[in-house]
Amino acid sequence: MKLTKYEHSCFTLENDGKTLVVDPGGWTSDFEIPTNVVAVVVTHEHLDHFDEDKLQAIFNKNPDMVIYGPTDVVSKIPQLPTQSVSAGSRVEIEGFDLKFVGGVHATIHKDFHPEFQNVGVIINDTVYHPGDSLALPGQPIKVLSLPIVAPWEKVSESVDFLMSVKPEITFPTHDVILSELGLGLFDRWHNMACEKIGSTYVRLKSHQTLDI
Repeated sequence: MKLTKYEHSCFTLENDGKTLVVDPGGWTSDFEIPTNVVAVVVTHEHLDHFDEDKLQAIFNKNPDMVIYGPTDVVSKIPQLPTQSVSAGSRVEIEGFDLKFVGGVHATIHKDFHPEFQNVGVIINDTVYHPGDSLALPGQPIKVLSLPIVAPWEKVSESVDFLMSVKPEITFPTHDVILSELGLGLFDRWHNMACEKIGSTYVRLKSHQTLDI
């Protein structure tokens, strides 16, 4: 598989000429739509992960694709082909085996942040993307899409999550809110955690690819 990284939490995976798109949100300004998309995973309804216009544009180029997401996402796009998923769901589609875990978005603050649905996705038993949560995958993972900064997350929490998952390769996500200086600071903390557990920390720039 070939992984291509875009801004914030968005990336694609290509396998045998087919492409899976993950979290093409409104904060991903550099996304370029492939013409071989078979599926899109949207982990939750927040705009930095879910952009109805992007999803419509992907569908316009790929009319046979399916969008997978929790019911709160699916209910917002009735005009598009969708399938609702939750923790424990499993889907196989054209070379991609998708397992969904978690179910709940991490809380920013109990007084101001209601409970939102969120699904993490394990792709081909290889790549894990937790969306906006630190839900453990419950199985060995080769490549971790690691949210390194968020209103709902402390560095100590993301570091503990990383060291619990113990992936072979870690690439940072959910980081468009950081400046260049901030990226360096957060990269240093998570790289130290990777070194401790024997993981490789890889900062992927826009459109940079990783062969898995």
